[in-house]
Amino acid sequence: MENETADGASGAGDPAVPPCEPPPPDPAGPYAGGPWRNYFLILLDRIPTPIAVCTAHGEVIIANPAMATEWGAHAGALRGRNLLDLFEPRAKAQLDRLTEALRLGRRSRYPIEVRWPAGPDGTAREGELTIDPVGDPSVHPPALLALLRVRESGPPPAPRGSASPVEARILALAAGGATTASIGTALGLTVDGVNYHLTRLARRWRVQGRTALVARAYVLGVLAADSWPPEPA
Repeated sequence: MENETADGASGAGDPAVPPCEPPPPDPAGPYAGGPWRNYFLILLDRIPTPIAVCTAHGEVIIANPAMATEWGAHAGALRGRNLLDLFEPRAKAQLDRLTEALRLGRRSRYPIEVRWPAGPDGTAREGELTIDPVGDPSVHPPALLALLRVRESGPPPAPRGSASPVEARILALAAGGATTASIGTALGLTVDGVNYHLTRLARRWRVQGRTALVARAYVLGVLAADSWPPEPA
């Protein structure tokens, strides 16, 4: 005869009773109990680095405001979203390596190059997600701590052989025919100071003489090609 529960329902063998699923891991991990949980969550909110705590399947449990800002949303809006819906891995092999490590129960730090659309114009951004399995080692699969390092876009790097602002002004005055003494007077440098900068430039660019320095400056784009009197670009 089947065992019955206190309310008369049939026991665990009854297919009508759904299997129990383990609750999702607490984002506070080892600080889940007591007042430490609140301290952890407050600290998470104040960290400027974009961070999310996820299940082993990539579902966001909690994201801090810095992470939500990357998507123009409030932190709660990312809850339940999957990291793979938010970020596109640049190399599938990196993702496969993480999946295999989680399957084998390994715990290490796994970098994944990603890109994602951001901003009102939808311009793609790039960066690196560092995935770190966290929590009690006996819990399998573990929760994942995801830290995003954004690769900031900016002006293109200066060409090799670029000059400092002071050096560019010296070259501009030299291109206009100014003497070493007049260059020094214009820039508040001594004659030796002007010669010091010119010598450094000559060594860096591997040229000899003021004429060659000026020509090299135009080739490298240090001096504006369409300006007279000569001006730094």
